[in-house]
Amino acid sequence: MAWVIGAGLGSGLFPVAPATAGSLLALAIYWWSPLTGDDPALFVLIAAGFLLGIWATGKMSTADNPDPKQAVWDEFIGMWATCVLLPKTLPWLAAAFICFRILDIWKPWPIRRLERLHGGLGIMADDLLAGIFGAVILNVIRLSLAAI
Repeated sequence: MAWVIGAGLGSGLFPVAPATAGSLLALAIYWWSPLTGDDPALFVLIAAGFLLGIWATGKMSTADNPDPKQAVWDEFIGMWATCVLLPKTLPWLAAAFICFRILDIWKPWPIRRLERLHGGLGIMADDLLAGIFGAVILNVIRLSLAAI
């Protein structure tokens, strides 16, 4: 069960760019769900998914491979966190996808430092913070555009 969850319902087994595949699947799940960016249930999903992800990705982690490429549940949580408070429209969700992937790959300070945490916590924490950064960036842009 840990591998099914940790591997992002199988998206982590995609042969090319599994983290991108996981992010896309997470976005598709969000798009087709009844949740919206300001729905309290989205916050609950992110929090519960984060805790579940610590366990699941931690089971996938080994001393030789502390962050296996198949462990993409962290992309699900980071992607969903990026969507917080955004309108559920294709342009905003596309912006969320691009912003999250850039932050997840680039890992600006202090995101990269969180990777040093042990096991599943290290796998999950950096992507959650990347998602929070993405949500802040995109919501500042959204609110700035609304003020014009």
